Amino acid sequence: MRVLSLGLALALVSLPAAAEVKLKVLDDGTRVMYNEGRSRRTYGPPRNATPRSSEELESLVAKYSAMRSLDPDLVRAVIQVESGGQTMALSNKGAMGLMQLMPGTASELAVDDPYDAEQNVSGGTRYLSRMLDLFNGNLELALSGYNAGPEAVNQYGGVPPYPETRSYVEKVLRIYRDQPGFTLSSSTNVRVGRKTFLTRGSDGRYLMTTTPVGDR
Repeated sequence: MRVLSLGLALALVSLPAAAEVKLKVLDDGTRVMYNEGRSRRTYGPPRNATPRSSEELESLVAKYSAMRSLDPDLVRAVIQVESGGQTMALSNKGAMGLMQLMPGTASELAVDDPYDAEQNVSGGTRYLSRMLDLFNGNLELALSGYNAGPEAVNQYGGVPPYPETRSYVEKVLRIYRDQPGFTLSSSTNVRVGRKTFLTRGSDGRYLMTTTPVGDR
């Protein structure tokens, strides 16, 4: 999960009661929705974690790419764009580790420690494989789903019009296809929708609007 999309927000809000939805406000004002589940686990870079060597990372990529029937070059491209190969990477939106798993996604994929390289690559490749299956092997849509959530792809009938997502897909495919000039094909069906805003009222309920609450 990266930018909070309408589809993603709905998916999180609809989680069963056992997976409590939380809203965290970061220092820069970014709001992050996530679920902690029964364990109420909190995540953060482990203080004494040992970074993996490039040889170990290559071994993990080979292992889990084969296990998920993925092209290892594609997995490498995703890792390069997501984290630059940094096992301790933490985005300002809360995405963690090599393949930048958000807390809710990590929990769903049974990743107990997103900063553990093996667990992260195992979970990330499983999710990437799931996106490829969901979108019938279409790389642009699968990568869009990995970045923005499959609900956003379905909502817009193609690559969502989010600048971050389009840039992400282009970067991954440039690396993967070794085509520096690659851009998203003009045939991709993209519908431009209205931006949504998610806020929480004083009663604790989430409110989704198409205009900022202060402007209503």
